[in-house]
Amino acid sequence: MSYQPNDPRFVPQAAAPALSLPQRGMRTGAHGLSIPAGAAVTDPHAQQAQQAQQETELAQRYELLKRLGVSTAAGEGFDELARDMAEQAGFLYGFVNLFLEEQTFVGLHQPPAGSGYVIVGRTMSRDHGWCPEVVARRKALPLHDVHASPRFSGNHVVDAVGIRSYFGAPLIHEGGTVLGTVCLIDPEKRSLSDARRIRDITINSGAQVMDRIAPAPVRR
Repeated sequence: MSYQPNDPRFVPQAAAPALSLPQRGMRTGAHGLSIPAGAAVTDPHAQQAQQAQQETELAQRYELLKRLGVSTAAGEGFDELARDMAEQAGFLYGFVNLFLEEQTFVGLHQPPAGSGYVIVGRTMSRDHGWCPEVVARRKALPLHDVHASPRFSGNHVVDAVGIRSYFGAPLIHEGGTVLGTVCLIDPEKRSLSDARRIRDITINSGAQVMDRIAPAPVRR
């Protein structure tokens, strides 16, 4: 059962789905991207425990966002932070991503329509992409070339959006709750020599997002 907040501001907003691309060996999923055909079924007991943990974490995120007065709707301020992060790094796509029922991009920067690049929507399955890894590990994940590691190159969003590089950092409240991530993706791989700079940009951008979400009290 999904956690349902009482305040309608905290229900993820409907958005146009991400563009779905046909791929060999894939079947279309419900969220615009694709799910590997013939994926292994998780042990039922482990799956139930994982779902219970996710529901607890989801409830904690909603409670914290409500207490802080933060809406889960897309916002111009978060879009600006996503754009600034992408421009600093030289990436095509930038996201401020809250982990709710779905990954919810309250901040989004991407190429304009008609540019020839994939135009993504404001939501994505909570299991897709590399941001779930960032949330689980609670620290930045720099992938200068996603194909350099078999563990990450098999992610189905690689082909769906044509990603070659990913950099993400977690959004962690001082109380310990992980609200989501900031991340960058691009169809071009990056050099190892530039990876530290880009990683630092995502970490600094995550700190800016948290300053906006939960500003530090003014000391008198």
